[in-house]
Amino acid sequence: MQADVSTQTMALAALCQALSLVKAVAKTTDVDEAELERMLSSVAMLDAESPLAIYGGSYQHLRSGYQVLLQQLGDNPNKDVEITRYVVAVLALERRLAKSRSNMSALGKRLQELARQLEHFSITDDTLLANMADIYIECISTLGTRIQVAGQPELLKQSRVQHKVRALLLAAVRAAVLWRQAGGSRWHLLFKRKQLVREARQALQHD
Repeated sequence: MQADVSTQTMALAALCQALSLVKAVAKTTDVDEAELERMLSSVAMLDAESPLAIYGGSYQHLRSGYQVLLQQLGDNPNKDVEITRYVVAVLALERRLAKSRSNMSALGKRLQELARQLEHFSITDDTLLANMADIYIECISTLGTRIQVAGQPELLKQSRVQHKVRALLLAAVRAAVLWRQAGGSRWHLLFKRKQLVREARQALQHD
């Protein structure tokens, strides 16, 4: 994939959207189910015809992610420190994943199995949530410092909530992979911030 600021921005928006859902799932039972399904479905999109197709073919599906991205990269002084912490941690995990041939191979096989399971289950079915959580634990979380998710203790004790959080972290890593494939790097976040903000604003103008 060629370096492309539009795709880089889309990947960051997807990353922000997935991590915003992590934050929401850990703290409340009131979560946008359509957004949840779209983010989780992106994990099994292995041969999408375009980057946008990974997220259902519409910029509107990533609207909240673009909005969070603008909040984080724009001039607004009220940055979400929690989202920033998650973003840094996920990007670091993805870099380690990209350097581990064995983990990448294992991940690829597990994701192909997941895609086959989708022929029989919905993406939010307990079986698939547990499977995605397991994929995250086995193929990714062991590569670096464990991401500490803040939330309501009574919620985080529930296995379904734990599975959702890990499945969404897997979706966040999927977005981070797209970011790297499109030529994204930590230097882009420092030196191409204005470009990324401009692209995010343009994306929000799409129908």
